[in-house]
Amino acid sequence: MNDTKALRIFLLAAEKRNFAQVARELDMAPAAITRAIAALEEDLGIQLFVRTTRQVSLTTDGAIFAAQVQPAMQALETARKDVINANKADQGRLRISAPTWFGKTALPGVLSGFRALYPKINFEISLADGFVNILDQDFDLAIRISAAPSDKFTIWRKVCLIRRVLVAAPGSRFAGMAHPGELTPDACLAYNGESRREAWLLTDGSASVEISAGRAFSANNGDLLADMAAEGAGVALLPHFHIAEHLATGRLVHVFPQWSPPDLWLTLYYPPYQALPPRIATFSKYFEERVPALMDALQ
Repeated sequence: MNDTKALRIFLLAAEKRNFAQVARELDMAPAAITRAIAALEEDLGIQLFVRTTRQVSLTTDGAIFAAQVQPAMQALETARKDVINANKADQGRLRISAPTWFGKTALPGVLSGFRALYPKINFEISLADGFVNILDQDFDLAIRISAAPSDKFTIWRKVCLIRRVLVAAPGSRFAGMAHPGELTPDACLAYNGESRREAWLLTDGSASVEISAGRAFSANNGDLLADMAAEGAGVALLPHFHIAEHLATGRLVHVFPQWSPPDLWLTLYYPPYQALPPRIATFSKYFEERVPALMDALQ
């Protein structure tokens, strides 16, 4: 009963009612078909077919067994094909998590270009600015903009640097400050994936200062923080792409330009595969080849 080949022979014989035809379709000797059916009958302890010189027909027990086995064999065949297709480089499903801004701005061009080359690869995209557990939520990979990861359970690959800038409204009291040490925690708007406080580490090349941000206001969306800073609510430390338009229109200005934070990275995160499945490796290679130049243009 562990031999699925015997079950496939049985189901085909139940359909064709002719062992010789089954032998031709499966490219097997007729005697091999007969032996497989006989072994299955012996294993089950029932007679599956009534045999005549012209044809075979199912017994009542055989018909019941065929009706029960058929759905299971179809499910097994579907699972087999899905696994095979999932491990092809040019087809299968990709379930991806990405930051909201990147998903809206950069990802459409990347995906449309990739699908033109690989139309049999299907995508499920989830946009979120907070931390996403790719293991628990069944993602094949995640696109993140963050510092170096602290967890030890994912694989990650750097794609390109993401520059951050300290900004404030030009008419606010923050724009006239000479040193970041003048800032209080209430004046610093925190950008955190879980909407919590964050620590800013700033350096001018010879000295460094650490500032607690987000005591009064924090969010997991950079566009919201850029708008809050433009309204004079405080100083924000944001990736350049979130504030480029505000800087161009003069709603925000770069403050403490001689002080800079550590750069962030645009990264690809994966579950702990021993080797990347072919479809994931194919997309990753395409992504790494095209995204750095795209991000340079956007920053």
